[in-house]
Amino acid sequence: MKIEQVAVVGAGQMGNGIAHVSALAGYKVILIDVNQDALDNGLAAIEKNMARQVSKDKISQADMDVALTNIVGHTNMAGLGDIDLLIEAVAENFELKVKIFNEAQSHVKADCLFASNTSSLSITKLATATDRAERFIGLHFMNPVPMMKLVELISGLATSDEMFGTSKKFAESLGKTVATAEDFPGFIANRILMPMINEAIYTLYEGVGSAEAIDTVMKLGMAHKMGPLELADYIGLDTCLAIMNVLHDGFGDGKYRACPLLVKYVDAGWLGVKTGHGFYNY
Repeated sequence: MKIEQVAVVGAGQMGNGIAHVSALAGYKVILIDVNQDALDNGLAAIEKNMARQVSKDKISQADMDVALTNIVGHTNMAGLGDIDLLIEAVAENFELKVKIFNEAQSHVKADCLFASNTSSLSITKLATATDRAERFIGLHFMNPVPMMKLVELISGLATSDEMFGTSKKFAESLGKTVATAEDFPGFIANRILMPMINEAIYTLYEGVGSAEAIDTVMKLGMAHKMGPLELADYIGLDTCLAIMNVLHDGFGDGKYRACPLLVKYVDAGWLGVKTGHGFYNY
């Protein structure tokens, strides 16, 4: 299995970040989003973030210029016949992800590899909904992708050893360190992170401390770079809720019950940074 051309579906924060690092690593990249505005914003974010890297001497201007020529944007999946790897990076919604993979199957070559950037959903279940379960894997990048060094690599029950090896090599070629996780709800990262964030929300909900106090304790007392409530706003409270629901449904354990305050904020449309209001105002 050889990867030279990559398609990334979803031009949001995760998708444009994956396209960004893939293009810098020398891969030809097609960034896909059905929404033209979202696609334009994603491409603009890539250029802006690369320019920031140039200003900080992380990459050269020549690196940026070449990488930008490696990326093209599409609003549909036509023209994917030559890609070697398709990475799905849309919202944490099982039905939406399956719809994307099913549509992609009619446009890509038979031996194209499929990967999902899901942060909590079953890789085995997603793979079963496609026609290539043995060539399907979880590639969970961390946010923001250009800065974070980790990728969780998750095989489904049918994922072949060759697919695992090829995917690991691909992630490492992007300058990432790979941590292998088994296919259980939340994998490693979110099985640990989300209950901590949820407990921080309970701490606010029960009046134990203000958002600022909770985040200050975790930053200065536990040496976290970002407090859990600020981090939740950055991730997106809707995403946090979706992952907590996956954990709760998957394990049936009350310790994964989403805090009512988190549910209320999502119902109100207070999703964090992307809507301008969450536990903080932006």
